[in-house]
Amino acid sequence: MSELENSPLADFDWESYEKGQEVSEKTREELEKTYDESLNTVKDKEVIEGTVIALNKREAVVNIGYKSDGIIPMNEFRYNPDLKVGDKVEVFIENQEDKKGQLILSHKKARAARSWDRVNEALDNDEIIKGYIKCRTKGGMIVDVFGIEAFLPGSQIDVKPIRDYDVFVGKTMEFKVVKINQEFKNVVVSHKALIEAELEQQKKEIIAKLEKGQVLEGTVKNITSYGVFIDLGGVDGLIHITDLSWGRVNDPSEVVQLDQKLNVVILDFDDEKKRIALGLKQLQPHPWDALDPELKVGDKVKGKVVVMADYGAFVEIAPGVEGLIHVSEMSWSQHLRSAQDFMKVGDEVEAVILTLDRKERKMSLGIKQLKADPWENIEEKYPVGSKHTAKVRNFTNFGVFVELEEGVDGLIHISDLSWTKKIKHPSEFTQIGADIDVQVLEIDKENRRLSLGHKQLEENPWDVFETIFTVGSIHEGTIVELLDKGAVIALPYGVEGFATPKHLVKEDGTQAQVDEKLNFKVIEFNKESKRIILSHSRIFEDEAKAEKAEAKKAAKKAKEAAAKEAAPALNTPIEKTTLGDISELAALKEKLAKEEK
Repeated sequence: MSELENSPLADFDWESYEKGQEVSEKTREELEKTYDESLNTVKDKEVIEGTVIALNKREAVVNIGYKSDGIIPMNEFRYNPDLKVGDKVEVFIENQEDKKGQLILSHKKARAARSWDRVNEALDNDEIIKGYIKCRTKGGMIVDVFGIEAFLPGSQIDVKPIRDYDVFVGKTMEFKVVKINQEFKNVVVSHKALIEAELEQQKKEIIAKLEKGQVLEGTVKNITSYGVFIDLGGVDGLIHITDLSWGRVNDPSEVVQLDQKLNVVILDFDDEKKRIALGLKQLQPHPWDALDPELKVGDKVKGKVVVMADYGAFVEIAPGVEGLIHVSEMSWSQHLRSAQDFMKVGDEVEAVILTLDRKERKMSLGIKQLKADPWENIEEKYPVGSKHTAKVRNFTNFGVFVELEEGVDGLIHISDLSWTKKIKHPSEFTQIGADIDVQVLEIDKENRRLSLGHKQLEENPWDVFETIFTVGSIHEGTIVELLDKGAVIALPYGVEGFATPKHLVKEDGTQAQVDEKLNFKVIEFNKESKRIILSHSRIFEDEAKAEKAEAKKAAKKAKEAAAKEAAPALNTPIEKTTLGDISELAALKEKLAKEEK
């Protein structure tokens, strides 16, 4: 306002005015002129400063020193919820007088007109400014600053990670301009920058006081698969998952929650104190120290399987107190098996304490001990000579491993599978998983192994074979297999014999072949080793020998007869030998020679 506003008119006729007398036209004109001069001279489309003189929910009344006040909608002041009567605001004169004679003002346009200059000034002067968060956008928020839409990155809202961006929409906050792209008219602001300086000072003060073993209060800032980050008041520390609880923790969120306040102890930090290791479980007594002092080896305990491995299972019998059940203590069976065959994580199990070391905080458990050891009374349950049904578990080249019950194994030697068949491998006789009838032959309690037999369930047919396949007897047989050392021959009654190559030569000199059916002579029979040695060639060889022997015998008889005929002549008195006598003797000698042949 000018000085005319406060000083009275020197020539104004106040007496006439008080008496109600009309003021002269000249005086009225002078009065209006003086009033007009006392007001600001304003122009349309101009930005000036005004004063808020009244407020309601919808509008703000602003006095700019003009003959009428202007009305501005309150939504133009959303960025400044603290607006009050008496505040100075910039306004843009849209129209000095509309149809109703109203002064039309705009705060929004006034801000926009000067916004770019103001934003650049704020950046240059490192000024703290206010802004209104309008809405969310990809990666952050849109903020109204001086009428300009600026970008607030999500990482610049606060020093701690933001989990719900929507709570910031509609808020007015203080910011710093951190970046301006003059070419694209882009503005980036930060709220985090305002509090970082203050936090940095707090951080230095906290770090300077850090000591191992110190207990501090902190707030859960972030939860990861490997641990929990704790805000100690501007300084972050990590509680590793193994330091959250004395018990097993699969997920840190099982123990703590975001924004939870809790006491933690400092376990360690590096020289620059940038990495701080914290502990939560260390503030609780160790569960082993609280373990029942009466607990001893042989006692039964219950617990839950928390970890599985091929070699065993870890069972938690109390929070932080675990025992290992080795796979060998899960069953009396000696078969190699995985612990997963017996139990899984989460199973509730009962076990017997096998070892207990409170000093080392170790415990071993067993579940097979809940059942009686089947070898304790093995002689009573499986006496020698008793017959049972077993399950085939495994093969070796020399026999079959079978299981009579869990923990009781036995071996059937390949030679005890059949009385008659020559078995090269047990898989020819049975298969894994099949049932097989057995007889107990021998008990080895020390090594927990039974010697079993299958063929012993039947009478030994070799007692009968001994009377049938006598040495020298001839039987029809079929060559079923040719080997380098000879041939396997199938004989009657399901028995097999063996012949070497020289005994497979036929009468015509050729060699006998597979599937050929021939007569064979038994040349050896051994009941103990279940061996029958055969020969085909021996049949015709023996026949030839027999014929030769017969001929030799006949010749011998003829020779003896001739000798008897010649005997009388030798007994007569000696006479003078003549040429005729000599010729007679020569004829007799020739006859004997022929007979001998």
